[in-house]
Amino acid sequence: MNEHYPFVNPPLPYAYDALEPCIDALTMCLHHDRHLQTYVNNLNETLKDCPDLHDWSLERLLCNVDCLKKDIRRSIRNNGGGVFNHIFYFNGISNSETRCQAGKLYDAIVTEFGCVEAFFYEFKEKALSVFGSGYAWLTVDQDCKLQIITTANQDTPIVQNLCPVLTIDVWEHAYYLMHYNDREAYIQNWFNVVDWECANMHYMECLECFECNKCRN
Repeated sequence: MNEHYPFVNPPLPYAYDALEPCIDALTMCLHHDRHLQTYVNNLNETLKDCPDLHDWSLERLLCNVDCLKKDIRRSIRNNGGGVFNHIFYFNGISNSETRCQAGKLYDAIVTEFGCVEAFFYEFKEKALSVFGSGYAWLTVDQDCKLQIITTANQDTPIVQNLCPVLTIDVWEHAYYLMHYNDREAYIQNWFNVVDWECANMHYMECLECFECNKCRN
């Protein structure tokens, strides 16, 4: 997406039906074209009369939301977070033939969790534990260690100084048409379309970012 206001909803990097039978085409269409688009529209409407913020990136807005005017903080947090989280989610799943190439991230997962199966179990339990709406994330902390965390609603890990690697959206609109209220079935299907090649790219970027910060300090 573009770096600053007015923000746009980038097209999906695959066809709506590309992830079937794991995620159905109608869900992808509604999720992307309506839910995400609403967040983009609301974010732009909030920023419309704030010219001093028009050159701020989305991450800068989210990380500095408590410094903004009180009357726009909630909207920036909710709608800006909705834009960030959804784009990260959509870009982290794929039908790519190379999506299983996890690279160094695979080694880090085995080191941190003992084995891939243990990671899958812990991640699934975290995703199931989200009460109501939110996300489960694999992140990298300042010590370059992997962490699985959850966030409520449209909160993001970046405000906790955590670098996101991958995420699953567990709002019901992400799976209700196909799975009704069976979140566990959705999570199992989501595992089949995770783009580990993309996740590894994010992981390497996270390591580079935190290592560079250590060098500066």
